[in-house]
Amino acid sequence: MRIHFIAIGGSTMHNLAIALHKQGHIVSGSDDEIFEPSKTRLRNYGLLPKQEGWNIDNITTDLDAVILGMHAKQGNPELEKARELNLPLYSFPSYLYEHAKDKTRIVIGGSHGKTTITAMILHALEKNQIDTDFLVGAQLEGFEVMVKLSRDTEIMIFEGDEYLTSATDPRPKFHVYKPHIALLSGIAWDHFNVFPTFENYVDQFRTFINLLPDSGSLIYYKEDRVLQNIVSEYTGNARKVPYSITNNETRHGKTIVHYNGKEYPMEVFGDHNLKNMQGAMLICKEIGLAPEDFFRAMSEFKGASNRLEKIGENKTTKVFKDFAHSPSKVKATAEAVKNQFPNQPLVGVLELHTYSSLNKEFLNQYRGTMEAVDTPIVFFNKHALELKQLPMLEKRHIYESFNNENIEVFNDREKLETFLKSISWENKNLLLMSSGNFDGMDKQKLCDEILS
Repeated sequence: MRIHFIAIGGSTMHNLAIALHKQGHIVSGSDDEIFEPSKTRLRNYGLLPKQEGWNIDNITTDLDAVILGMHAKQGNPELEKARELNLPLYSFPSYLYEHAKDKTRIVIGGSHGKTTITAMILHALEKNQIDTDFLVGAQLEGFEVMVKLSRDTEIMIFEGDEYLTSATDPRPKFHVYKPHIALLSGIAWDHFNVFPTFENYVDQFRTFINLLPDSGSLIYYKEDRVLQNIVSEYTGNARKVPYSITNNETRHGKTIVHYNGKEYPMEVFGDHNLKNMQGAMLICKEIGLAPEDFFRAMSEFKGASNRLEKIGENKTTKVFKDFAHSPSKVKATAEAVKNQFPNQPLVGVLELHTYSSLNKEFLNQYRGTMEAVDTPIVFFNKHALELKQLPMLEKRHIYESFNNENIEVFNDREKLETFLKSISWENKNLLLMSSGNFDGMDKQKLCDEILS
């Protein structure tokens, strides 16, 4: 098939493009801006567009499919040309559904933890030689791509994002996949630009649950009050399986999971990871993997890229980076590091980068989220505000919203780096939290300088 990607540089889009290329399809693409690591990965497979920008000459009658990324907006010239030619047009979620419509579809949803849960499931299945198709939102150790499509497997596992599908399809992505088995990890308001009220946001999860067939299963985190409420409202016949945190202890800075009289030492730590692990175990059990085999595989799991990922350490200091950006993720991640290393002061840096986090109306949701951090720092980038066409933030808005008298606020990357380098790092840990890149900060270089 000849397949063209409009906005090929997206995280999932470029991985899907690579997956289809590896299957032998003829893949082309375009984008007006492509960042790393997408750029290098596309170049390595010969899929990087020769020039940035949109070009209607890319859209021709011999295309079998056009896949539209979220970055491409209404009025995109290539999109309009594809419509004029009446070409088969898909969002990447709808394309993946078409691929998996005759398979058992397992969808991992929730406001937080879905990437990690999906990664844990895939790691355990890989270690136990159980083959599935999948979509996951981060690069995983031992996996070449974040999307796998095949004809032979009977199951596809989706990380189910609640954000919109594309400029032409306003459904949340996880609705498109129509699950047979679903997991929900919890609900905490996010995507303020699309769901301006909390109730509107919660409604997306109600709809998701109601998509389950009567023969399906819903695995859900029972300690989340909002999630518990909407599950109690559900009147369908799908089986409901609640879960909580897996049984564990921390011993000499190492997390040990207890199951059925046996101990399993883990590389990952923190309550949120152990909640995620219990949910992942139940999904694997649905597939037929024994819990003992799951936890044995988990002993080697080091986490998904950017999810509480340790990027450096010396004898007294550890440096972590995390994708945390929403209030619930920031709080959980900060508490995880502090609880694991309670005797070491924690320096935590949060970049406000998403539309929600940069919006003055949403900022007060961050109140109390960095209480576990001994030196809390918030960074925001004026350029990000301009790109999102948001009013400029003042530092006072940060102070008022976080309500933390110890907080330091920066909107200049160089000043932030200078401040971090001035700290005496003996017996301290650093946590960098962002879904962005701190205005181009080289996090690994900063880490190496701090540790040296």
